[in-house]
Amino acid sequence: MSDEKFMMLAINEAKESLFPFGCVLVKENQIITTGRSGKTNTFDPTAHAEINAIRSACNKLCSKDLSGVTLYSTCEPCPMCFSASWWANINRIVFGISLKESSKLFGQEILVGVDYLNGKGDNKIEIKGGVLKEEIIKLYSGLKN
Repeated sequence: MSDEKFMMLAINEAKESLFPFGCVLVKENQIITTGRSGKTNTFDPTAHAEINAIRSACNKLCSKDLSGVTLYSTCEPCPMCFSASWWANINRIVFGISLKESSKLFGQEILVGVDYLNGKGDNKIEIKGGVLKEEIIKLYSGLKN
């Protein structure tokens, strides 16, 4: 499958989410798990789509090492989610809209992007942004109306 097809799955997760953010983790073209922000109303501020997906994948694979995994997220991962990806050895992150774009739609973002954070560690994650950006902006804009 292509980056666009996996991103569509993340968009579908976002549509079903308590907060409109979705994530899909893929290894060797196979979906490991998906994640939604606020999957349950547990009052957990760390329950971002990426964190939920990483936790689920680690439990499913009985490992904290997610080497070879690509993380697809509707939005550029925040510093917390990027750090979790880094610690889990995720090799690649593909996202739709940037944190800057998200902050224009939703406000309240820590505008420290993945490119900056990626430059601070020894292992580098391949980053690709802007995948299906227009579709995600339409989804998010529709939620504000």
